[in-house]
Amino acid sequence: MTNGFRLTRLALSAKKLSAIQLSRHARVRVTTVQKLLYIKSSDSKASEVPLKLGDDVSITYATSCGEALELMREHDFDGLYYCGGGSKADGLKQTTLEEVIQSTTILDLVPDGIALLDSQNRIIKTNVRLTSWFKNLKLVGLNFYEAIGQPTILGPEPSPLSTSRSKQQPSVATISVDERYFQLRVVPIIDSSGQTETLLVSLSDSTVEVLRTLKFEALHRAGIALADLRPEEIYQMDVDQRIELLKDNILHYVRDLLNFDVVEIRLIDQKTGLLEPLLSEGIDDETSRRPLYAQATGNGVTGFVTATGASYMCEDTNNDPLYIGGLVGAKSSLTAPLIYHDQVIGSFNVESPEIGAFNEEDLQFVEWFALDIAVALNTLELLNAQRNDAALQSVSAIHSAVALPIDEILNDTVHAMESYIGHDPDVTKRLGTIMKHARQIKSVIQQIGQELAPPDASSVQSVNCPSLKDRRVLVIDADEQVRTSAHQLLERYGCIVETAHEGKEAILMVRNGSLEKPYDAIIADIRLPDIGGYDLLMKLKETFDEPPLILMTGFGYDPGHSIVKARQAGLKNNALLFKPFRLDQLLEVVQAMVTGAAVAPPK
Repeated sequence: MTNGFRLTRLALSAKKLSAIQLSRHARVRVTTVQKLLYIKSSDSKASEVPLKLGDDVSITYATSCGEALELMREHDFDGLYYCGGGSKADGLKQTTLEEVIQSTTILDLVPDGIALLDSQNRIIKTNVRLTSWFKNLKLVGLNFYEAIGQPTILGPEPSPLSTSRSKQQPSVATISVDERYFQLRVVPIIDSSGQTETLLVSLSDSTVEVLRTLKFEALHRAGIALADLRPEEIYQMDVDQRIELLKDNILHYVRDLLNFDVVEIRLIDQKTGLLEPLLSEGIDDETSRRPLYAQATGNGVTGFVTATGASYMCEDTNNDPLYIGGLVGAKSSLTAPLIYHDQVIGSFNVESPEIGAFNEEDLQFVEWFALDIAVALNTLELLNAQRNDAALQSVSAIHSAVALPIDEILNDTVHAMESYIGHDPDVTKRLGTIMKHARQIKSVIQQIGQELAPPDASSVQSVNCPSLKDRRVLVIDADEQVRTSAHQLLERYGCIVETAHEGKEAILMVRNGSLEKPYDAIIADIRLPDIGGYDLLMKLKETFDEPPLILMTGFGYDPGHSIVKARQAGLKNNALLFKPFRLDQLLEVVQAMVTGAAVAPPK
């Protein structure tokens, strides 16, 4: 008889079927067919058991205890059911469940620890298994709890013996004894008078399952703690400090919960596929800096795992074609992908100097913890992005708030300079200083915004519109919304934007602007309050040989034919915008102006 047979729960009823609970190992699927040995008299209704237990139970019948013992020696069973009744002629005496249990042969065939308890919970009889577990050959006569070492009852039933006796129902609880865990099952044995004097107790060793569950729970708590930053930590720590804290937490839990000393975590650069090291412990510096890519071949186990999204267990590094050196002297490794929202973002690798050091359970733990690491990394990234976004929004809001007021300062200053030119050089010099400082304020605000931007968000201008960076643009329009939009749209691409309300003011801005760096583009409405587009072009020719003028018109409105006359007077080809202008059209025309490139005719 092997350990496949398990006596899990027995109860006696004179003429009715008793309940039976089939033990299922944690790794057995619920769809696995269980084998039940059914001891019955010939007049018992065999159909009652299938009706009670369902189609997933295979039943073998025996009509005597002797036949049952022979079957148990030859086959494995998951449960034993005894049905009282019958007659001597049937070969099964009228007996009680106690008499069946008293059979030492049956008790010793059961892999669980079995005991019969009297009304005072003293042990009447035990089997060999229970005696061997608790190293006491004199268990009989002792209180059950005292005999097994005063266990801690973990539940769900806090008092399984008392409950089973008082309610005349089976009860179940998990208990711990000296760092071992057992599943305790108690079944009341009801005598002919309907009283419960005797309890049948079975203990099954569940240490492995309980420790596995506790480890999973500890890993889950650790996963939550990985990115559990307090508010003061979020605001007081910079990005690098948060990453270091996360790395310390990961390493702490890997050592204390998973008992691994060699660990490496790499993250995928989604643009290049390069696997960049985040954490390396126990691996030499040269190996940890070795470039690896998320490719299934030529990049070791780590490249394979990140490319396929499947975990990989290397049992012997010397005989595994995928493995390339990590820990000096490593004999086995275990690697799981870091996955967030079905996307592989990196790898989690552990190694050992022993061959075959990892098993399927280690794989489950590593995969479980890898999920928590991926969530923690994403949380950290979101926190950093949120902080950067908040800072950028603040800078943008400040810039939007001060852009037009600073333009007003510049406008008023050039008007004042025009009045003092030739009369008071000192005042003129001071006004020029005011203009310089006003422009510096705008430059500082814009520079702060660029510094706060995350490294991988090097805004659009450096990629799509490098020619616009640091280009000076003057926008002339009486509509404040147009001037505001020009700031918002062009400055995000690195332009330095200033505005004016009318033509005369624009001429003064051009005349008293930066001599070292004049305007690269001047965008003006064709019909300003004081001057038309053609006349503005002619005024600008007094300063520029080829004025970088771009004219704006709304819906082709040009009653004075300013555009036609301006073109005849030298307005650059297609230097024209239609209001409200689209961003792509604005960028195309301004880029063409500053670079001298041709612009496609507007549709």
